[in-house]
Amino acid sequence: HLSKILQIFNTTAKEVCEGQQLDMDFEKMEKVSLDAYIEMITLKTSVLLAASLVMGAIIGGASENNCKQLYEFGKKIGIAFQIQDDYLDAFGDAALFGKEPGGDIKQNKKTFLLIHALEVANEQQKADLYELMKSETPDKVEKVLAIFRACKVDDWAEQLKAKYMNEAFAHLENIAVVEKRKQPIIELAHYLMNRTK
Repeated sequence: HLSKILQIFNTTAKEVCEGQQLDMDFEKMEKVSLDAYIEMITLKTSVLLAASLVMGAIIGGASENNCKQLYEFGKKIGIAFQIQDDYLDAFGDAALFGKEPGGDIKQNKKTFLLIHALEVANEQQKADLYELMKSETPDKVEKVLAIFRACKVDDWAEQLKAKYMNEAFAHLENIAVVEKRKQPIIELAHYLMNRTK
């Protein structure tokens, strides 16, 4: 198993570096597509969870199909996790979240929320968002969140998270083990997706 584990570890380390570079590149770009952002998140975040799960499965003697399904489950849950993270950073309750919301907005980070808002906003909202991204005004977070809400970005994020969770659980369903053995990972996934901080 060692050579397989090392191969996954090395591939994952390379992918995480590529994802981090994409994230840094996105900071300099005015516009990023949703597909490009999902690719970056997959490389930077999702592959870590996927690799952890599949390495455990390999060591545990899982079949090739079960390993493949578990890897895909981890990737999809990782994307859903990032959607939740972006959502909490914008809309989270400061008392529960442990920090003031809006950190990504203040740093002009390209998130699921900003990317979608720029896709669906009217011309005035887009112009306002681009202007706010250049500004340091004290009410920047409040103004960006108002545009996000007007564009129903919060509802969209919940739907997108649910889509990736459903895709993840479809992969989990395809793993050929008794349901009872899947329960801990199901509980972990629900915990990650329902967290408030």
